[in-house]
Amino acid sequence: MIRTISLLFLCCFAILSCKKKEYQLGADVIDSSDILGGASVDTFSLYTYTITEDSVISDNPANVVLGSYEDPIFGHYEASIFTQLRLAGVDPNFGDPNSIVIDSFVLALEYVGYYGDLDPQTFEVFELDEAMSLDSSYYSFSTINHSSTNLVPFENATITPNTSSPTIVDGDSLAPQLRIHLDTNLARNLILEATSGTSTFSSNDEFLEFFKGLHIKTNNVLQSAGEGAALYLDINDPSSKATIYFRQDGEPTSYDLLMNSDCADFTKVSIDQTGTDVEQVVIDSTAGQNTYYAQAFGARAAMSIPGLLNIPPNSVIHRADLSLPIQFQTGYKYQPGSNVSLATRVDSLSQGLINVGVIGVYNALDKSFDINIRDYVQSIVNKELPLTELMVSPLYFINSAERIVFNGSNTINKKKPKLTITYTSY
Repeated sequence: MIRTISLLFLCCFAILSCKKKEYQLGADVIDSSDILGGASVDTFSLYTYTITEDSVISDNPANVVLGSYEDPIFGHYEASIFTQLRLAGVDPNFGDPNSIVIDSFVLALEYVGYYGDLDPQTFEVFELDEAMSLDSSYYSFSTINHSSTNLVPFENATITPNTSSPTIVDGDSLAPQLRIHLDTNLARNLILEATSGTSTFSSNDEFLEFFKGLHIKTNNVLQSAGEGAALYLDINDPSSKATIYFRQDGEPTSYDLLMNSDCADFTKVSIDQTGTDVEQVVIDSTAGQNTYYAQAFGARAAMSIPGLLNIPPNSVIHRADLSLPIQFQTGYKYQPGSNVSLATRVDSLSQGLINVGVIGVYNALDKSFDINIRDYVQSIVNKELPLTELMVSPLYFINSAERIVFNGSNTINKKKPKLTITYTSY
């Protein structure tokens, strides 16, 4: 799974944000006996459906996603990476390029997890023809013009990812890496440029004018349903880099091109839901009353709860426990993440989302996400928010492939979504 250190940076609702409010109204005048005597209601009707997402900002996340898999429910998922590279040091001294023998040119990307099965995948890398910028916003549908020449030699293209075993490089044991061998002719061209007397390697700005970056993707045309994986990669880790391994006058040495937080990067994701159960719910929202869905980059589970308007306006909400059961068999490869985020709209016409400020936690025993939405309900009662749809998404919405199958209100399964509210009127 993705490292927990990234949790604070991965709120999936990056379009708009709001500060979480603490609703203390009446807390100093209602004692515990009054709270125990408060009304509890669990008969709210929840109307469940799915909303697709087509404008996800995906630049400079804590980790990028690469690879493809064939999901039997959600369809074809494919993620690729666009990234700049920067100099490890300016004005490198390569000496006489005629004395250099290039052994290999390797693009190393550190794993932080995956989603699916670690089947063989075919990787391709292309040089960018168009500049990227840290000041620009890139979306999951964005693309950057690039060369049509694949830099990965055919014999090195197919790799079976190994996210658990250490990677040994020059006798050193490193964290697991995806290592893609690139065409050594590109390495030769970079060295020739560095020794040509130009200012290309004198600064990163100059270098990025000459070498704009890479597009890293997969080409897995023969994947069957259930095959493949989305790989999670930390390209800000120092071990993620492109390294030229060469010998100069017989002495082995190397030169690095870095990927770090100073590089512009983003993940491009394509999800083809054609003919899937998810597509049917998107087309006919009433089908979401049986089963509804959420998927990173692609879809948000949504629900309307009109009964919230029936709570008396002079009420203090003590608890609002939302239970969202899911369909999941223990051990299945497409497991839900540990958490979900919740958002709503500022009004019924807005496309912008605001974070509700709570995180749902997966209860493996009950196979449900349990969420206390007290503050959200209090804000509806206080008319600080309009009552629009409530949306649920994988917490790592812009840097994972997690997906969730929820039981709808009319599910034939045993457990249905349920909201229980305890409140006191004054």
